[in-house]
Amino acid sequence: QVQLVESGGGSVQAGGSLRLACTASGFATSRNSLAWFRQAPGNEREGVARIWTVTNIPFYSDSVKGRFTISHDIAKNTAYLQMNALKPEDTAMYFCAAAEGLLSFLNPSDYTIWGQGTQVTVSS
Repeated sequence: QVQLVESGGGSVQAGGSLRLACTASGFATSRNSLAWFRQAPGNEREGVARIWTVTNIPFYSDSVKGRFTISHDIAKNTAYLQMNALKPEDTAMYFCAAAEGLLSFLNPSDYTIWGQGTQVTVSS
């Protein structure tokens, strides 16, 4: 069964850190775009970061650049999102997504496999 499972969400105070993990099963992530999206209540799903697993070159949205780091462990078939200097506006449900090939933009419709999400809450 092809699936993605996220973990690592939780509650933290502003300025704190969390690390999210996204483990893939049923497929290898050796030639994929793996991305993190987030969605707050009443908002559209927003792309946060993407990594191309062939080169491990990352791409970030402006809202998280310099604070978040995406990485990929091919041996564990897992992507990570290290989130530092968290702000209350980072509060959202965070989703992991995968697609075949290199995608240039963080467009949710380009991704074919999605996890169920993990909640991140940042208090001021």
